[in-house]
Amino acid sequence: MSRTPTYKGGIAAVLAQYEGRRDAFSYAKGEALPPLDTDLAALSHATVADPDTDPAFKPPFRSSFHRKCHALRSELQGNSELTVLHGLLIAHLRKRTFPDHAPALFQRLWAEQGDHLLTQLDQRWLVSAITTFGDHGTTTTQRSVGLALTTFFGMMKLYESERLHSGLTPDKPYTLDKVRAPLPMEMDAYSLTNGGLDVNMIGRLWQEAEDDPVIAPLAHHLLDLLIHDDRTLFRRLMTMRARKQRQIDAKAHGANIAPVPADRLNLSKDTLRWGLVSTIKAPLPAIARWAAHHIDAGAHALHIHLDEPDAATAAFLSRHPKIHVTQCDDAYWSAQKKRRMDQHQLRQAFNATRTLHRVTEDLDWLGHIDVDEFLFGTPITPALASVQPAIAMARVPPAEALATDGTPTHFKLTHKQAEVKKSLLQEVYPTFGLHLYGGFLSHTAGKVFARTGIPDTRLGIHGLKYAGEDVTNRAKPAGLYLAHFHAPSWEHFRAHLDFRRERGSYRARSERPELGQGELFTFLLGEGEDALREFFDEVVADSPKLRARLDAHGMLLTHDFDFDATTRRVFGELP
Repeated sequence: MSRTPTYKGGIAAVLAQYEGRRDAFSYAKGEALPPLDTDLAALSHATVADPDTDPAFKPPFRSSFHRKCHALRSELQGNSELTVLHGLLIAHLRKRTFPDHAPALFQRLWAEQGDHLLTQLDQRWLVSAITTFGDHGTTTTQRSVGLALTTFFGMMKLYESERLHSGLTPDKPYTLDKVRAPLPMEMDAYSLTNGGLDVNMIGRLWQEAEDDPVIAPLAHHLLDLLIHDDRTLFRRLMTMRARKQRQIDAKAHGANIAPVPADRLNLSKDTLRWGLVSTIKAPLPAIARWAAHHIDAGAHALHIHLDEPDAATAAFLSRHPKIHVTQCDDAYWSAQKKRRMDQHQLRQAFNATRTLHRVTEDLDWLGHIDVDEFLFGTPITPALASVQPAIAMARVPPAEALATDGTPTHFKLTHKQAEVKKSLLQEVYPTFGLHLYGGFLSHTAGKVFARTGIPDTRLGIHGLKYAGEDVTNRAKPAGLYLAHFHAPSWEHFRAHLDFRRERGSYRARSERPELGQGELFTFLLGEGEDALREFFDEVVADSPKLRARLDAHGMLLTHDFDFDATTRRVFGELP
């Protein structure tokens, strides 16, 4: 079995890079580290001045030592002179060669002035100090604790840096959902409920450091900072552990109740106000018909986030008083103090949750749907008014459009919605029925409305969380459906296939035991375009035979959408 190293050239290349920056400092005449018997107390009371005002330190640089002195004094200006000496010693002790007295002088600093250094140095310098103990400690404890903490904080920097690409800030824990996949090096996964690896590491490092009076204050200070920082893996794991325990307790007691505010308990179809939020990347005509349909259906407000900002689109939509447009440009994300998340699902959930907590005074219910989804069936306002007062979330099941040349008018339900046994799907879809859940290409969970005014809630794509867990006080309004124009034509299906396989709903799911969309489409594409078209014709295309099979099992809905007429009625013209 071939082995490909992560680093080209293997360990030899790693060592070459490591050694490449360890050349010793050069000195001009008269330059040197202070002697071993330097008066450290005097340096602790002297303040570092601007190096550019001192002829001894300002450029032009005479040597690499001179350059380093200038850089340190610029960084540490206003601190004590002892911190500059500390920085110089660390810089020297990282080289292959250094003055003979440098390790002993470093030891003196921490033995005699440790308390001063702990108050003067930031956490980055303190980690550099612990690393230096690992390399040049005079006791076994200093070297072992220093090396262990160096590795500890180095790995923290690597994984925390990688995690920034998830779109989450360091203080935000992941959800409890996880992919089922083996860890590298045949490791067992950490258990949220029973795992003790974090405590074992921190506790052992603390106790190891106690054996040496010089390194103990520094090591304990760093570990204390670590366990009080709310942006670390350890804090996130503890938050997730608490959520997991609440989830376990909720299952034991059968509930995670999101408390509905008292002023939402007695709403009628005459007083109830509902609206929608959506993060959209689509041409103006598509957005206009989506907005017009739902305003015509009784929406009190639509909060549209343009994922690709466009001034003309925003101007057209904003003409209607019920439409509130947010351009999600760089200024928007900067104002949220967040980097724009790479995954559109994360952007959708962020915008939906932000809107949910901003419309408390204006709306009683807020739905979160996409631009290719249209509510239909029972009138929406009476349907939401019929939901029991204590219910926090109303789920609307999907009805996936059958593809046709024009606007689809026929929609299919899943077997579960129609209360049909899964085994009977082969009667509806003879070849592919058991390879797709419910015979759907897209989501089967539907979309949701959330009550406004409930604290600590998060509105996702398919659900509502309270205190980090899925709410259990939820209901499904009778007769209300979500028409999903997921693949309304062969051309649309084929044009979006690659994106959906790579980044959307057709991605392969390693946690799924059955053949899913991702694996199925990979197989079909391998067989050729005709195989893909055969699948489409059986599962997606509107045909009298498919409609008859769906209708025989109670899985067919019909609805006429006149988008052009509705758009003209709402906006006065077609965009």
